[in-house]
Amino acid sequence: MGKSNSDSNEKQQQELRFPMMENAEYHNAQNKEIKLGAEEGLDVSIYSNPEFNWLQMEQIRMGLKDKVDASVYANPAYSYETMRQIRLALYSAMDLIPYLNRGFTDDALEEIRLALLNRLPLEEWLKDDMCAPQIHEIRMGLCEQLDISAYADTKYNWMQMREIRLGLEKRLNVSIYANYLFSHFQMKEIRLGLEAGLDVSSYCGLIYSATDMKEKRQNLINGKIAKPVPVSGKSSIPDSFRKHEFSISIEDNGNKAYAYVPRLTGNMVTKEDIYNDLKRRKIVFGIIPEAITDLIDKKRTNERILIAEGIPAQRGKDGWFEFFVRLDMPRIPAPLPDGGVDYVNIEAFEMVDEGEKIAVYHPAGKGTDGKNIYDETIHADNGTEQKPLRGEGFVIAPDGVTYLSKMSGKFEYINGRIIITNMLVVREDVTAVTGKLEVDGSVYVIGSIYSGGYIKASGDIIIERNVEAARLIAGGNVMIKQGSCSKNDCFIEAAGEVSGKFFEAANINARGNVKANYIMNSNINTMGRVIVSGKKGVLLGGRICAVNGVDTYNLGNSSHLRTLMEVGRNELYEREQARYAEKREELLVELSALEKGWSKILQLLTSGKEVSKDTVRKMHATMEVRNKELAELDAEISKLANMTDQSMNAPVYIRGKAYEGSVIIINTIKYLLSAEVKRVIFKLRDKKVVMVTL
Repeated sequence: MGKSNSDSNEKQQQELRFPMMENAEYHNAQNKEIKLGAEEGLDVSIYSNPEFNWLQMEQIRMGLKDKVDASVYANPAYSYETMRQIRLALYSAMDLIPYLNRGFTDDALEEIRLALLNRLPLEEWLKDDMCAPQIHEIRMGLCEQLDISAYADTKYNWMQMREIRLGLEKRLNVSIYANYLFSHFQMKEIRLGLEAGLDVSSYCGLIYSATDMKEKRQNLINGKIAKPVPVSGKSSIPDSFRKHEFSISIEDNGNKAYAYVPRLTGNMVTKEDIYNDLKRRKIVFGIIPEAITDLIDKKRTNERILIAEGIPAQRGKDGWFEFFVRLDMPRIPAPLPDGGVDYVNIEAFEMVDEGEKIAVYHPAGKGTDGKNIYDETIHADNGTEQKPLRGEGFVIAPDGVTYLSKMSGKFEYINGRIIITNMLVVREDVTAVTGKLEVDGSVYVIGSIYSGGYIKASGDIIIERNVEAARLIAGGNVMIKQGSCSKNDCFIEAAGEVSGKFFEAANINARGNVKANYIMNSNINTMGRVIVSGKKGVLLGGRICAVNGVDTYNLGNSSHLRTLMEVGRNELYEREQARYAEKREELLVELSALEKGWSKILQLLTSGKEVSKDTVRKMHATMEVRNKELAELDAEISKLANMTDQSMNAPVYIRGKAYEGSVIIINTIKYLLSAEVKRVIFKLRDKKVVMVTL
């Protein structure tokens, strides 16, 4: 593909095949894109890869920001312009990947995207070896509703295609010159002759060069002497010296017409010429007389002038939801000047009251029809209706559009779902005196939790201040805005994330990440990642067991306090795999019993015996549920393995200093740090733990 591209296009393609010069400015631009994505709350891991140049990163970031599936084009092999076209296509729910797989890139993808956007039947004419300018000519012909079969063939280069298209626009008999053996210069001379009403048979042979054709065409023009027409009492100018060369191009699916008058000696196009050509083309609506007058009287040559414009159809407004609660609750705490995280001032949730109006749906509007320049009605599409909101904890009012809270509790809007759950607000400190708090929902403690405090919640646990000796068990996340300081008698369990300003001598078990600005002498077990932020952040002492790795600023201290880290496929990972295996075996046993029961039912039915429909339905439904559970479990097992494989590419990040005495264990392979190092990554290579400069 692309042999017919211009030198500039070839140069651009050549630049995109080779990496940009990796200097300090280049790296700064990359880092800026990653930082922008993080500030916007995006999953920057998708493009935090040095193989992407900063322009590619920008395209991925823009896609993530606009909530399209940027992973579709997050491939270092794609140029940033290819990424841009795929991203723009995704906005209109169009898929360019099949065309990319056929070899189309950059400008070619843009032409394809524009054709799809205008619902043009491009696929019928598209060939794999077509270059972008050829596709452009086909698209322009389809826009103008021409019979492009006359030139939609790869035997024509794009310049030949253009000459045939221009002839079709003028309603000429293009078969006279639609021969791929003619150069585009020869085609032009024949076309100009046909436009002038000449008998071109005397020079439309292959034996004539373009220069010969031009000479013969001009001789034919000079041979046509018109009757003199007096002008202001003076003798007229013979037609042999007059030229009437102009073109009118139709664009935007017949909604716009542009006139172009070339700057040629003796070219005396009149308003009548323009109007006559419009009439011949049956363009009768939206003509702009002042534009035509301006074009002729002010001699605006070599300019494309809009001389007719239809009224575009106005698509109806899509249905939309008006929310009366905040959806933009910050999922990521604000950064502090030292790079740490401000857990203290984060707003973790929104509260709603029972019966409170959550949202109102505004139905889609009707479209407004338009007219093209041929006075044809352009039918408008109505807006698209949105699907009803999904989630739990709300009801839809009798009007069918108003959403009301079923309870007083915590409001969340996650992945397009409304989640309203019960929340207990505790307006005092929690201690042994308070007693055990067990809640079906979330708990928000405005104060602190002191010795003997106990909270168990099916949802989140949010502590506004500190936690000392206590036990917290959450079915969701645990957030301690200040932090936890104890004597190894603070126990935290969470099915989600655990976060806080600091953790000292805490015991944490979590399925999600554990985040803080510093962690000291703590025992942490997590299926996720331990993240310690800020230039003053430190991970010091204790034992960290994190399946997905560790990201910290400092590790250990100058006193060489022993800090143990186990990441990757460690004891915790093996326990999780064993749990999955046990659950899978239980499902297989149950499915085996169900299948035997199903076989018996089939035998009874085959022998003509009666079996209640309710029994058959229940048995079949139960089998479907168990098979779905098995599929989901297998997906979880695969996800765990893949996630671990990916995190092992860079399992331990040290962004500041790592001190002597720290122990790093990756996939059970041990490494003892014998000297202070700065800004390194610990990873596996050839079954050994090695350090790589960050």
